[in-house]
Parts: sequence; C-alpha cells; structure tokens
Amino acid sequence: MFSKILVANRGEIARRIFRACRELGVRSVAIYSEVDRSAPWARLADESYQLDGVTARETYLNQEAIFAIAAASGADAIHPGYGFLSENPAFAEACAAHGVQFIGPGPAAMRALGSKATAREIAGQAGVPVIPGVDGAQLDDAALQQAAEELGYPVLIKASAGGGGKGMRVVHDPADFAGALHQARNEAVSSFGSDHILVEKYFAEVRHVEVQVLGDQHGHIVHLFERECSVQRRHQKIIEETPSPIVTPELREAMCRAALRLAEAVGYVSAGTVEFMVTPERAFYFLEMNTRLQVEHPITEAVTGIDLAAWQIRLAAGEALTFTQDDLLQRGHALECRLYAEDPANNFLPSIGDIAFYRAPAGPGIRVDDGIETGTTVSPYYDPMLGKIITWGDDRPEAIRKMVRALQDTVVLGVTTNISYLLDILAHPAFLAGDVSTRFLDEHLTPWQPEPDLSNSTWLAIAAFEALQAKGAPTRTALSGDGETAQPDPWQSAERWRNVKG
Repeated sequence: MFSKILVANRGEIARRIFRACRELGVRSVAIYSEVDRSAPWARLADESYQLDGVTARETYLNQEAIFAIAAASGADAIHPGYGFLSENPAFAEACAAHGVQFIGPGPAAMRALGSKATAREIAGQAGVPVIPGVDGAQLDDAALQQAAEELGYPVLIKASAGGGGKGMRVVHDPADFAGALHQARNEAVSSFGSDHILVEKYFAEVRHVEVQVLGDQHGHIVHLFERECSVQRRHQKIIEETPSPIVTPELREAMCRAALRLAEAVGYVSAGTVEFMVTPERAFYFLEMNTRLQVEHPITEAVTGIDLAAWQIRLAAGEALTFTQDDLLQRGHALECRLYAEDPANNFLPSIGDIAFYRAPAGPGIRVDDGIETGTTVSPYYDPMLGKIITWGDDRPEAIRKMVRALQDTVVLGVTTNISYLLDILAHPAFLAGDVSTRFLDEHLTPWQPEPDLSNSTWLAIAAFEALQAKGAPTRTALSGDGETAQPDPWQSAERWRNVKG
C-alpha cells in the first residue's frame, strides 16, 4: 500500500478520497488554490499545500506545480478524482516519469477509450452494439453530409474527444448540417484541442444507462450493475439512481456482459464506467467509457456495499479483487441529487458569493458528500457543484421519499441553489413512474419558476442565523500559521434546533 497520496482535485471528491485514505491508513496531501485556502475539504488531509493562482489552469491543471508538491511532501501516488487531470493520459505518463503512481487506468487504455472514435471501433470489435454512424477523421464536409443523408435525419454531430455536451449538435434539417458541423468543430477545438468529430444517428427518446466496472492488475474484471442517469440538463446529469427503472434482468445481463467485454478488450485496470443509450424498445448502444471515478459512484456503493474510492487505491497498489462476480448483489434502491449553486429560474446562472449558513441533512439512509461549510466562498473559477445528497431505501418509493425529506432539510443561505428545482423533479408524476428520458427536463420542466414560499426549515434557519448575527457568536482565540485569529467556539454556541411537525 502507498504511504502517502496527493489528491490533485478539490471540493467534495477531494474530501471523499481523503476519507478513503484515512480508512486505509494512508496519509494524504491536499493542494488548494488561493480561493480555496479556507475550504473545509483541505483541512481533512494530513498535509495541505497552496497553489499560486485562482484559475483551474493556474492551479489544479498545473502539472509542474503538482509534481513539485508531490516531491516536497514525499507522496508516492496521485489520485486525480474526476474532471481536471483524471482522464489525461499524458499526466498519467508524467506521473510514472516522476516516480509516483497514478491512481487510475494505464495511459494506453485511457488513450484508446478517451477517443470516442477509437472506443467505438474497439466496442464494435468486442461485439458491443454501437450507434449507426461514421467517423469524420478522413471525410470532408460533403462526404459527412452525404453520410448524414444515408443515416437519416435527425443526426448527432459530436466531438471525438472530451464530453459534457461540448462539441455536440443535433441536426434535424439537412439545410442546417453545414452550419452545425462548423460550430461543433470550432467548439471541439476550443474545448479539447481537436476538430475530430463523429456523425451518428440521433435517437430523440432514449435513456442514459451506465455500467460500473472494476478491474485489477491480475486479469480480474467485474461489473457492479447499472445506474440510470437520464435526468440531464445540457448533457449534464442531475439525478442518478440504481437500479434503473427500465432495466429488466435480461437487459441487465446483456448490458453488463457487454461492458465487461469492452473492459477486457483493453485490459482495463481501476474503476471505470461504460455508458449506454437505451431506446424505448430496450435496445442498447455503446456511447463511451469514462476512465475515472464517476460523480455518481456513491449510489453504486449504497446498493453493493463496495467502497469504490478505496478499491481504486487498492487496485493501483497492485491488490487483487477479493470478490468475484457471483459475490456481488444489488440490495435496495439508491438516488443521488447534485446540489448546485445556480439559479434554475434564470437560465441556471451560477450563483457566486459566500455561504452565510449551511446545514446538511442527516438520518438513516442519507449520505452527504460535500465540500462546503458556513462561510465557504463559491467562486466563479470552478464548477458550482456544492455537493451530492444520496439516499437509500428498500425500494424506489422509499428512496425517493427520503430524498424529498433530505432536500427539504438542506439549508444553504447566501447563494441560490437548485433545491426547489430538484424537489419539483422528484414530485413529477412521470419521474415517480420511472418514465424518464434524456429529454425529461425539456419536456416537463421548461420553463420553470420556483414556488414563492420557502420551507419551514429554511425560515427557521434564517431566523436562527439572524439571531446569532445580532447577538454576536461567542469566539475563542486560536493559533494559525498567520498568528492569532478569532474563531467561533462550538462549546459556547447555541445548540442547533428545528421545528418538528407532529
């Protein structure tokens, strides 16, 4: 096992990995930007080092600075989390050159699966169903337009590299194809440095279902079943659940076996996710493979009991899986909602500022992965996701009920959040029936405006916060690296309280 792991990330995923390190008995190293210097997640690590700058490029993407800190701290491994450097094969190679272990798959597998075109080819050779389409690498604009005609409109133009909806255009009319192709290529170059695109048949009403896999260095690969991720905004997932409401035992078996064939084809090691598109007729097609830990990994942990973050570390250290496919079962149902500092009523504009008060939900079957606390600054430099709320129940209705209660009990003051929006999704009859697609939000929640009244829980939190501000919270003197600073004294502050309805 490693002696010390540097986490090259921030926010809730950094905190999640620090906890896994602690449970494995491994020391951890945090890196943080100037904006994040007071962030609570950084304090959870055994050591913390500041990066100069505030932008992602200056800080969490600055490989030279990261390797300098790894050397100074004596870290023998680097965990990239998700986003930033997590799917960068050049960074994985640089880790090896600097004598530290990259916690993730090997560079060759990352390169093969990081390109949608290459991954599509590998999937086809492995017998995994792929969406009808063409690779635009060797085709000019006229040939691509002809291919689109043969596929039949609508078609999807998408960048071979990257993800997150960038470099993607849906074309319904042949007259719009040339313009959409130009826009997709420009966005692909801007976002990923490559104008390599694919043109595929576009299916309007589909579901997004993915399969979690784990592979060790000894040739063992298992799947941990599927996750439903169809509730998306601009190709970004908002709510995920497992098991999928649409997946039958037969479909689950076919999809999971297909995911394993793809992973085996590249000798995959570490945690990874194979994403599929599922039609209303339950035909499924390969979309892509994410060679990292997913944001939504906690719901898989909830129904399988497998700690994916810890196993990522163990697999990178050379350990073999201690369980087989037959040992794995799905138990109950789990949901995850992503909590964002954004205004859903104003085109989801990020909400920037200081969090004046924060209270996370708690209770049986509720888990919160967050990276904030009261006083945290939400900056414009990084993704506005504040955290994730995960619930588990014996069945889907119970998991939904717990999520509704958890969201109602969550209080974030000082910035606008998407809590009301999430609650309206969960209350919609189509969602309750499990009748969703990737167009669910466009079809059912556009346009959207919040209810004018706040929850009782939020009003009480506001009142309590204003009372404490007026009274002046007790403080204590604490020593820090900058000298003496006043800090709130938890032993003298008022106890938390809330109204309990009878």
